[in-house]
Amino acid sequence: MAKKRTAKYKKHIGKAPGTLVYTGEKTSQKLFIESFDFNPDSYNELELKDVEEAFKFKSSDTITWINLNGLNHIDDIEKIGTHYDLHPLILEDIVNTSQRPKIDEYDDYIFLSLKMLHYDTDENVIIEQVSFVLCENSVLSFQEAEGDVFENVRERIREGKGRIRTSGSDYLLYALIDAIVDHYYIVGETLGNKIEDLEDILFSGEVDESISHQVLRLKKELLKVRRAIFPLREIINRIEKSEHNLIHKKNIQFYRDVYDHIIQLSDSIDIYREMIWSLMDMYMTTISNRMNEVMKVLTIIATIFIPLTFIAGIYGMNFDHMPELHFKNAYYMVWGIMILIFLGMLYYFRKKKWL
Repeated sequence: MAKKRTAKYKKHIGKAPGTLVYTGEKTSQKLFIESFDFNPDSYNELELKDVEEAFKFKSSDTITWINLNGLNHIDDIEKIGTHYDLHPLILEDIVNTSQRPKIDEYDDYIFLSLKMLHYDTDENVIIEQVSFVLCENSVLSFQEAEGDVFENVRERIREGKGRIRTSGSDYLLYALIDAIVDHYYIVGETLGNKIEDLEDILFSGEVDESISHQVLRLKKELLKVRRAIFPLREIINRIEKSEHNLIHKKNIQFYRDVYDHIIQLSDSIDIYREMIWSLMDMYMTTISNRMNEVMKVLTIIATIFIPLTFIAGIYGMNFDHMPELHFKNAYYMVWGIMILIFLGMLYYFRKKKWL
């Protein structure tokens, strides 16, 4: 039975622009808010009970990362959006999990929407939307559910490793984007391994009906990854060329490095796409070859029995005056002729390398 597909965009029909409509499936997700407030010398990590506790960080001189999990909590997202003066269309994009990756620049902040990719324990690709709002001394991140790829960033903040405590909120945003892109590499490598495994199966000749389903599933998986990665080139390119006062020139080179990684990933995705099309062609060729082998055997068998059937048909007639019928050893002679014809045809087929 085919899986029933949900129509996410029906929820938007007739709504006014800027109306917050959550389009995701995790409607029972609990609200979880964490904050990392730090400077070069210290940091403070908290789990906030409600969004109001995050309001105090807006006027702080330190760098703050506020991470909110649970896009189904529209009222809380609207509260934090109102406090940080976020445009209603930005809030609408945050809770729209079908939003294409994008970037919008405003006077006081920059909004980014990306796709976070990772594999679950069954090696099914999980695509989750994550949105960022870059402010002067803070970064707001919005995730659909708990569980992300930012644990290394948290550890760097806790331990004060590298530049993350000393390079401003734009560097913090870079670190979060870089963590997402790094996991793209893991997803890409897993895709490549899956494609190579299918190639090995097809080359081995051990092809069954499940192969076509695996290739089709892999193709859909690759298209999802491609839709998540390709728009990111435009986003990072705009940041790299941006003259916004929130993006400092000293950190542009880091975004340029992310851009190079995305270009490399895009090239790999294009290669994987061609490889999957080749898998489809290889599968069809293998099936065709197997069918040809079966038809060849059947044709040879039919060809061998044509003269034998001809002989049997002649001597199966009921005429009275057939001289061979009265020979004493005629039965054995016919059998000998038929066997000789059979062996001669086998020898001929082998000589022609048809067998």
